[in-house]
Amino acid sequence: MKKITLILLLFIASATTAQEKMLSYGGIINFEASIPLFEEVKARNEKTTCILITKTGQFFCWTNIKDFKFERSLMEEHFNKNYMESHRFPRAYFKGRIEKFDLKNITNDAKLHQINGKITIRGLTKKMLITGTLKKVSNGIEFYCAFPLNTDDLKIEIPSVVRSKISKNVNTQIICLLQ
Repeated sequence: MKKITLILLLFIASATTAQEKMLSYGGIINFEASIPLFEEVKARNEKTTCILITKTGQFFCWTNIKDFKFERSLMEEHFNKNYMESHRFPRAYFKGRIEKFDLKNITNDAKLHQINGKITIRGLTKKMLITGTLKKVSNGIEFYCAFPLNTDDLKIEIPSVVRSKISKNVNTQIICLLQ
């Protein structure tokens, strides 16, 4: 009887703990640094991991830099080798807290939330305040945010040969379904 009670308590405890975290292993990060009239500079990463701690509103996101895919393989090679140095800095991270987060207030209508956090790219960490939306969907919570990143802030040097063809302001989006 004691064993059955112990197993039942362990099962209930693990089920309760599981409800405190919502995860996404297939989150998407898009970025674009295009300049009008020049070749499009954009990439997509569909292997981003995001975690939401529902008790505290903490939000974590990380991705492997080499998982960004470009339309042209040469662009992807330059991105990894010259700009992001993905052999030295293989991952990018965002760690923040969703202000005034309460899981009970998430509805089918997308609502704006402030996320106060830090982003780490190329070993450099920058404080950020971004605005994102949370929306309840049939199989979880949909998270979306868009924010600019500046290549100067991240000490990404753009060679003079292509400087006029690549924007210093990189429009970035994170999209994920947390379950």
